Amino acid sequence: MGSLLISPLLMLALSLVAGAQEDPLFPFSEYLDHGRDVRLRWGFDKAKDIIMFELTVNTSGWVGLGFSPNGGMAGSDIVIGGVGPQGSYFTDRYAEGNELPSEDKEQNYKLLSLTEENGQTVMKFQRSITACDPQDFTITGVPIRLIYAYGKDDNIGYHGSQRGTKEINLLNYMPSNTPSDSKFFDLTMTNYTIPDVRTTYHCKIMPAPFFDRKYHIYRIEPIIEHIDLVHHMLLYQCPPSVTKPHEEQCFQSPEINQCVVVSAAWGVGGGAFEFPEVAGVPIGGDGRVQMYRLEMHYNNPSQLKGRVDNSGLRFFYTSELRQHDAAVLQTGLAVSPGYAVPPNASMYHTYGLCDTSLMRQIVPESSHDLHVFATVLHTHLVGRKVRVGHFRYGQQIDFLALDENYDFEYQQIVNLGETKTIKQGDRVLVECTYNTMGHKAITWGGLETTDEMCLAFLFYYPAVDVGLCHSFPNPHDLMRVMGVKDMK
Repeated sequence: MGSLLISPLLMLALSLVAGAQEDPLFPFSEYLDHGRDVRLRWGFDKAKDIIMFELTVNTSGWVGLGFSPNGGMAGSDIVIGGVGPQGSYFTDRYAEGNELPSEDKEQNYKLLSLTEENGQTVMKFQRSITACDPQDFTITGVPIRLIYAYGKDDNIGYHGSQRGTKEINLLNYMPSNTPSDSKFFDLTMTNYTIPDVRTTYHCKIMPAPFFDRKYHIYRIEPIIEHIDLVHHMLLYQCPPSVTKPHEEQCFQSPEINQCVVVSAAWGVGGGAFEFPEVAGVPIGGDGRVQMYRLEMHYNNPSQLKGRVDNSGLRFFYTSELRQHDAAVLQTGLAVSPGYAVPPNASMYHTYGLCDTSLMRQIVPESSHDLHVFATVLHTHLVGRKVRVGHFRYGQQIDFLALDENYDFEYQQIVNLGETKTIKQGDRVLVECTYNTMGHKAITWGGLETTDEMCLAFLFYYPAVDVGLCHSFPNPHDLMRVMGVKDMK
């Protein structure tokens, strides 16, 4: 493709959108890493098929940004640049696998500027929104997995730990807004020794911070002490009957199992999540939650010993109340060994159904629409795709979310960039696709990393007092179809 020029009209339009941003060409901004060493800013013009990026990295070496189908290198459209002894360099590349990406035959990225100063490299470039050749990635209105990496010098090579991924909806981005009175509190494990077994679910019931008035949580950040072992975290509200702090292995006592309403979620590969300006998770006031249950999934395949962990979640809150209370609805298949995935299946489907018309039988006042703004999709090792279908009057009208290249190592809260409305009576069907080629035995549903799940967590507003909406197949019918005579 030929070079693309930025018109004065485009600059004016972006300036109006950006307001007080540093540069009107890049009105949107996200840090891609936990340490805030990698910042991405961008802007676009759909009519002209142009998207512009500014990548700022705290390094004097090379920097790279890629568009990935699944959060890994293979199949990624990547741009690498930097300022070396001979001047600046900038190339459009394609990754065949976990190796140095090769240069594209067609260089379809255009460098706008490249500077290095005080240990910081800033690379500004533009490209077409649509793909220009088979090795380019088309940017659409759904969330995209961005990958980044950088080096300490200008010898482009293995990045080590200086890499990561983040899922962002570039074309339907919901910008954040930090309240003037922002404060935070942490809910974490305390010096917990991670067992030297492959899978551990550890639960800690702890008191909620006391607030005599209502506040809204507007941002949730992970606090990860052992990134190689902490796989995911869920925070549940406990009912008034749960009053005493304690911790134990999850799912072993009735008291632990009473705390089932999800308030927050984090998955491996994810970062901080900020709620839209119209909604926040309520805390404090007359209806305040007394106790929370923090559920930690530790994935320790090497069975490492002696790791002491203090991971958990940080919650930012404000007295500037938003229009709606937000909540999380868990949908899909109930987690239990009663469903199974057969061996040697290249594309096996399971389904979990949420019929919202049943909510009124539990909570009569839950007759209003649910506005979904973010999702977390979750399976385990053999999961390959997750799709969340939205049905009305027996017909599918949309996908609330979908991931056609699911990867167990990259699970994030995905901001949809818009709200999708579930009306009372609508049905939500979570479909998971698995690949068990090479497996000799059935993969059961369950809690172990080597077991399977099929879940979608829907972040929505306004909140209703229902935390779970899922289904479960008749296990005897399922076993009969799969040719199993003895379920043991």
